[in-house]
Amino acid sequence: MKKILLMILVVFTVAKAFCQIEKPVTWSFAIKKEKNNEAVVLLKATIQNSWHIYATDQKAGGPVKTSITFAPSPDYILTGKITQPKPQTKFETAFNINVSYFENSVIFQQRIKLKSGRGTLHGNLEYMTCNNQKCLPPDNLDFTINL
Repeated sequence: MKKILLMILVVFTVAKAFCQIEKPVTWSFAIKKEKNNEAVVLLKATIQNSWHIYATDQKAGGPVKTSITFAPSPDYILTGKITQPKPQTKFETAFNINVSYFENSVIFQQRIKLKSGRGTLHGNLEYMTCNNQKCLPPDNLDFTINL
């Protein structure tokens, strides 16, 4: 009986190790205050080797593009659009189109005008992570930054 219980325990332990959720991207958020009540919101993705995420201006029919939304607030107003560095572009047979993506790390930026010197900024981002073998389902992440 002890041997059977030990075998069941080993099987469940090994199965659990193989069923871990992959999280090849970690995010960090910051705000850089500038003059005249202006600031830049920085959203940094750190991407594990061999993985990538897609640009904010991805063509339709391909992977899920990175999209960032900010909740309306009396504490700030958005000025301009989200900016990103120049992505890499290649033809991906899985989608049969050219795709734009980032590897290793990328910082997305959004300029804002502060209406008050304090408060919080709430937002959400959606992104898709792929490597040369597979794509993970799109991920949604809520974030909060103290102004």
